[in-house]
Amino acid sequence: MMKFVVSSTELLGHLQGISKVISNKNTLPILDNFLFRIEGKNIEITASDLESTLITTMKLENVEGEGTIAIPARILLDTLKEFSDQPLAFEINSDTMAVVISSEKGKFSIVGQNGIDFPVLPAIREDKKFSFFIDANVLLSGISKTVFATADDELRPVMGGIFVEAGTDGINFVASDAHKLVRYKRTDATAESSASFILPKKPASLLRNILPREEGSVGVEFDDKNAFFTLEEYRVVCRLVEGNYPNYNSVIPVNNPRRIVVDRIELLNTLRRVSVFSNQASNLIKLELTGNQIKVSAQDIDFSISAYERINCQYEGEEMEIGFKSVFLLEILSNISSTDIVLELADPTRAGLLLPAEAENDNEDLLMLLMPMMINA
Repeated sequence: MMKFVVSSTELLGHLQGISKVISNKNTLPILDNFLFRIEGKNIEITASDLESTLITTMKLENVEGEGTIAIPARILLDTLKEFSDQPLAFEINSDTMAVVISSEKGKFSIVGQNGIDFPVLPAIREDKKFSFFIDANVLLSGISKTVFATADDELRPVMGGIFVEAGTDGINFVASDAHKLVRYKRTDATAESSASFILPKKPASLLRNILPREEGSVGVEFDDKNAFFTLEEYRVVCRLVEGNYPNYNSVIPVNNPRRIVVDRIELLNTLRRVSVFSNQASNLIKLELTGNQIKVSAQDIDFSISAYERINCQYEGEEMEIGFKSVFLLEILSNISSTDIVLELADPTRAGLLLPAEAENDNEDLLMLLMPMMINA
């Protein structure tokens, strides 16, 4: 027999933190459950989809017995959501796997499953282990600034994750889908030597959900197959994307003589209006640069519609025009937070760089890159 008493809202908070990992199409039925493990005064709750596993720990005053049980996730979450904050008493029969949850005014009975069927966590191989600590806010920024640029390309799985490159002089987060690329550098987080891994998109998104509640540092440990992220009340374990990340530095153009400074929100809003008039298939918008002005234009010849708007900018170069896919440009501008952005260009056939005009803090360096489109295609 296992018994414990827990606050309904506290339990719900922890379960919601880990429940997003549970897949709708689980190959193993046991993965539709939360695994509860009771040891001493601690309860450890696990949710997994085989590729990624989230574990949360709660300390409880009122606990009896030890053991594990798998409890159906959906019914537990749906019930807890409807309680106002109150203590709930759980009684678990280890032989029949019956779970009775008693509230002040009622009883709810569920049948669990034997926890032994739940997949075992992978172990990090000591001979291939690499570890470092990173501030929770830094990790959150690294993921938030890059995850949007990852690809959904089943043929090139390495592009579907964030490339995390740790070294003695800082940590880089890189993501690209071959059209756009983001490189986010932090010099206030370092590792004792150099190593890297590719963090898949799903665990990156799961971390992005739970990191805002964290303070302090996150322990990161990985080998060639798996990574463990240890937070105060959570652990995230994930299988890494195998393969080598392409040499991203080689695609970042270095000599960009044309430098434009423009108000980010003004450009964003102009693009939103003008891109309505672009061709649905290509999303092409054209930027024409003349002295201190950008003309943003789009047209769809099939429907005889077109639009342009002029916005002021700081630019003292030769006139030029360049085409971009508006969806990508809008995404990039939405993921930079500075008031003004700098657009650095070489010529209409080479990638444009978008940088914040002023960094949020001195320890970060954010670079976004977008491949141009042929204007006369």
